[in-house]
Amino acid sequence: MRLVSRSLMDNIVKHPILYVMALPVLLYYAIFHYFPMYGVIIAFQDYVPGRGIAESDWVGLKHFKDFLSDVYFLRVLKNTIVINLYLLIFAFPFAIIFALLLNEIVGQKFRKLTQTVTYMPHFISVVVICGIMLDFTKSTGLITHMLHVLFGIDPVNLLSKVEMFKPLFVGMSIWQEFGWESIIYFAAIAGVNPSLYEAAMIDGASRFKRAIHITIPSIAPTIIILLILKIGNLLSLGWEKIILLYNPMIYESADVISTYVYRRGLIMFEYSFGSSVGLFNSIINFILLITANYLSRKLNETSLW
Repeated sequence: MRLVSRSLMDNIVKHPILYVMALPVLLYYAIFHYFPMYGVIIAFQDYVPGRGIAESDWVGLKHFKDFLSDVYFLRVLKNTIVINLYLLIFAFPFAIIFALLLNEIVGQKFRKLTQTVTYMPHFISVVVICGIMLDFTKSTGLITHMLHVLFGIDPVNLLSKVEMFKPLFVGMSIWQEFGWESIIYFAAIAGVNPSLYEAAMIDGASRFKRAIHITIPSIAPTIIILLILKIGNLLSLGWEKIILLYNPMIYESADVISTYVYRRGLIMFEYSFGSSVGLFNSIINFILLITANYLSRKLNETSLW
């Protein structure tokens, strides 16, 4: 322990600027991520804001039992897992494929233009994105018209149909994020040794074979690490987009854990219940992350730690 402390102090003395630069990040996580964890106590209480955490009554695992026995538990759990699996199956590889294709573009100007255009949706407000989706999926909207022409689907409001919510939500998420998520893969591709490509070209390998046998294996560790992180968030799904898109007609398909917590915890003022569901969610995600990391380390020796 003394050796570790001494080594840390020596490192701080040698590189003080680096630690000064890291200080705001450490403070951010300490103040906004670790200190608020104290509030998780209310998951085991009947929390009353007027009485505060210290004076609220303890109820143990009551709220966890209520959630697990709730009539909507299986519905929100199923929807959360299914939507995240769709994103994992379709959105995750989409960004990788786009980065591979982008790497094959020869013209620098066209490549930069393509990057800029695909990054832009990430920076557009969620409210604007959802507003566009609502407009495009109404009975006279662009997406509705295209589906009617191509597949003969009735020209009705698509977000009023239970079976259409998940495909539309996943498609919207892919469009908004695939360009942004491809940045890290494109950066990993840029770090591949060019001599590997030169040797493959001499051997007569086509672009496709170079991508399959050189590019993908070279960026495989990056892909695996990001996949582990995705699996660790399998029960986490942002409520902002869904709240802006869904309605009572499609709760059966659109209601997820985060929106359920929003309704019970904030709208119905059941703070302790909402906190217990959030804690349950975090515990399951933590278990999934540990499991995925363990399996990855055993199978291919690539892991987060």
